[in-house]
Amino acid sequence: MRKLVFAALLALATTPAHAESTSAVLKRQTQELYDALVPGDVKVWDKYLDTTVAFLDENGVLMDRKGALAQIVPLPKGISGDIKVVNWIDHDFGDMHVISFDCDEHENFHGQKLHALYRSLATWRKSADGWKLVAMQTIAGQQDPPAVTLPPEALAEYAGEYEAAPDLHITIALMNGELTSSSNGGKPSPLKVELKDVLFTPGQPRVRKIFVRDAQGHITGYLNRREGRDVVVTRVK
Repeated sequence: MRKLVFAALLALATTPAHAESTSAVLKRQTQELYDALVPGDVKVWDKYLDTTVAFLDENGVLMDRKGALAQIVPLPKGISGDIKVVNWIDHDFGDMHVISFDCDEHENFHGQKLHALYRSLATWRKSADGWKLVAMQTIAGQQDPPAVTLPPEALAEYAGEYEAAPDLHITIALMNGELTSSSNGGKPSPLKVELKDVLFTPGQPRVRKIFVRDAQGHITGYLNRREGRDVVVTRVK
């Protein structure tokens, strides 16, 4: 009996008090991957990427393992920074974990401070030699551009009635020094100026209204640009 008790106590003594959970292991490995980006330490990525990995970057480029590893090079002179893995959410499927997280990037670009946020979805699979990354997709976090202030007479030029189609009527109005846009008599949304003749709706940073002028400088309509594709909108009043 005493031998059994001693064996149990010995086992407890040799077991780590705070064994690292699988989620903690994967978060640590993910942070290691991003820490390796600045110095271009390809060995870390070579260690954790599965041979069949599918890697989709924020520019929409799909890469295999060879292509992903080729991207790991040191940052150019004059550029430095760091990336922290935050907002970690782990979906546990046993030998497979699907993780969503954000990459909080702070960059020093030739003396200018930049901040960006990227959202990623990663799949890790348990293998004979540890957890391997088998898939990752990353998108750039969207944010509104800084707005500029134009004089009232410049803002007034945008106010008017526009049409994208016979059944799609847009009204741009100026009230109390602020522009708004509404479609088919719906609720108006605020419009801000990114720069002259380029306007945006706060909360919709993927879309721009790019105004078009004739030879005399009068606004004849605008291009509603989303993902580089335009819907032509004509001024009718």
